[in-house]
Amino acid sequence: METMPLTLDWMSALTRLACALVAGAAFGFDRSESGKAAGLRTTILVCLAACVAMLQVNALLTQTGKGQGSYAVLDLMRLPLGILTGMGFIGAGAVFRKDGLISGVTTAAMLWFVTVIGLCFGGGQYRLGIAGTVIGLAVLWGLRIVEHKLERRKAAWLTVTHPIGSDCPQRLADQLKRLGCSLEPRGADMREGAGNCESRYLVHWKEEFDAHRIASAFDDIGRASGAQSVHWSMTD
Repeated sequence: METMPLTLDWMSALTRLACALVAGAAFGFDRSESGKAAGLRTTILVCLAACVAMLQVNALLTQTGKGQGSYAVLDLMRLPLGILTGMGFIGAGAVFRKDGLISGVTTAAMLWFVTVIGLCFGGGQYRLGIAGTVIGLAVLWGLRIVEHKLERRKAAWLTVTHPIGSDCPQRLADQLKRLGCSLEPRGADMREGAGNCESRYLVHWKEEFDAHRIASAFDDIGRASGAQSVHWSMTD
């Protein structure tokens, strides 16, 4: 296993920065191609920042009066650890949740992974950084095809408001069954003064791993069934 060199020259520093730039660009190209907010520039900057942090550790590292392996326990190693901790907050900002639909998790994981790759290159661990980049890209690109073919069970709470005595519940159930959904009634509240009823359902269906086409169609399906209002949220 490679270790951080005891001395740092400009040629070595530029080589590490170049490796980090290429690795960050490779991951950023995938995110940009997918239309994600954290694209090419973001991933390059993240990877370069991690690389520069490790270069700074290497530059400040002194071995006077110490053994060759002693740098691993110096306080300077807190700098890359701080970089990883800070990246956790940035990655959390990439995760978005609305109505139970969560997006951005892969982007957040990729940013964290790119940070580790940058730390590897910044520490002069070229083989580890290259191996990590290759494996990471294989997971990101290769498994995407497999993931898109997977189906998973999904569920959502669906609340509709409709006139008392209307056939809205039956029409709603028929519409959802045509899409392959099962509908479980979970109670209803009568609003005598307004002449309305609020019915709650738990809807189950199977869909592609990262698709939410059926859930996003609940509003249109509910209104087509005669509902006055529709509210839904995915279950965890």
